[in-house]
Amino acid sequence: MYTRDRLLEAYIRRSTTLLPLASASPVAASLSATPPPSAAMAVRGGGLLTFCVAIAAITALALVSAEVYFEERFDDGWEDRWVKSDWKKDENMAGEWIHTTGKWSGDANDKGIQTNPDYRFFAISAKFPEFSNKDKTLVIQYSVKHEQKLDCGGGYIKLLSGDIDQKAFGGETNYSIMFGPDICGYSTKKVHAILTRNGKNHLIKKDVTCETDQLTHVYTFIIRPDATYSILIDNSEKQTGSLYSDWSILPPKQIKDPEAKKVRLLFIYQYLTLVPSFVVLIPYSRILNIVSILQPEDWDDKEFIPDPEDVKPEGYDDIPKEITDPDAKKPEDWDDEEDGEWAAPTIPNPEYKGPWTQKKIKNPNYKGKWRAPMIDNPDFKDDPEIYVFPDLKYVGIELWQVKSGSIFDNILVTDDPEYAVKLAEETWGKHKDAEKAAFDEAEKKKEEEEAAKSDDEESDDEKDDADGKEDEKEPDESESEEEEKEADGTTKHDEL
Repeated sequence: MYTRDRLLEAYIRRSTTLLPLASASPVAASLSATPPPSAAMAVRGGGLLTFCVAIAAITALALVSAEVYFEERFDDGWEDRWVKSDWKKDENMAGEWIHTTGKWSGDANDKGIQTNPDYRFFAISAKFPEFSNKDKTLVIQYSVKHEQKLDCGGGYIKLLSGDIDQKAFGGETNYSIMFGPDICGYSTKKVHAILTRNGKNHLIKKDVTCETDQLTHVYTFIIRPDATYSILIDNSEKQTGSLYSDWSILPPKQIKDPEAKKVRLLFIYQYLTLVPSFVVLIPYSRILNIVSILQPEDWDDKEFIPDPEDVKPEGYDDIPKEITDPDAKKPEDWDDEEDGEWAAPTIPNPEYKGPWTQKKIKNPNYKGKWRAPMIDNPDFKDDPEIYVFPDLKYVGIELWQVKSGSIFDNILVTDDPEYAVKLAEETWGKHKDAEKAAFDEAEKKKEEEEAAKSDDEESDDEKDDADGKEDEKEPDESESEEEEKEADGTTKHDEL
């Protein structure tokens, strides 16, 4: 196991030097650089050798408590550890994996594996010693760079349990955990965190947005024994919560009380369809009343009520809509015998305010919209091992990509979040600025080449236009000869 190598290395280093503990090991970084009391006593009582032995023993205990189940940096010899699947090979749709640093990189010696070519399925897996994360934290971490500016495709990895045929590993192979970014168009730009229980895949309920640029990013998924989790991108926490609430692995702990539940319109609809004549007999207002039939009698869900102190003014209903125009005058040429009796025109009555409506005030007894009370779900059965994934044995990458070019690197499965942070800083964090500079330089060069190409095309177009104009200026030889003959004929005719 990786821990054995690190234990030996750390023991030798600490037995021969007095370097600060925090700089010697990712696990020891959590220990203080100041010797613990037992070590200090050893120095006073037994000298330097005893002190070194005490420090080595403490370090050994710390290292034993943390395990790295799998770590892949894709150095030389990586193909001996990974099995390329034959999935989709018969259909000529199986992609290849290229060992490369990519087009831009912050470290020329840091290679990963890149998908190639476009419109292909990709599947590859590696085996590690089987383990269970019971009573331990599970950390899954890796980096991915979408150099191709991914339009539609996955960038996730999987952990698998039990025994599988690695040569047949593909989209139909059962997995325990699937984690990582997925991009397709404008609608899908998220981080998947899928947990499998009893053959069913459970997607995370919360949204976690993934990175969409063309640089390397580190994705980390931490599952703890207390059933809490964290999702990090580039060592920054993007989501956290509980396996109980953020996945539908178990039935809900509480449900609405079915005995007190409100009658729904759907129920009324179903009831009315049994007796179609009721549709005609019962008005819509009555149906709305029926909806609340099971609401407690003392429950007041009216947010506003008529103001009892607002009384209709006496004579309000006698106010006419229109009144005679007081400024109207009978025309001087009006003839009652011929034109009839003159009547002044009417105008809208400024005193008329429409039908009277009583003002409304806040209901002091308002209890809000009625909802059925919650009760304990009789179907809920707690599972204290909801976080446990037994028999983990493989890590795999299985993808479909329209546009290839994703580079996977630095895959880690461990129980030590601190080591995961340190690994990310040593690989991604240390070189991210150099990678960004290399990317900017590549983009600048690309823009210059495109501009030069555009200038060449414009120059060719201008040249073609110029040649066309020259052709228009130079008369055709046959036309010139005809014109000369006509000129000669005219001269001879004139001479005759």
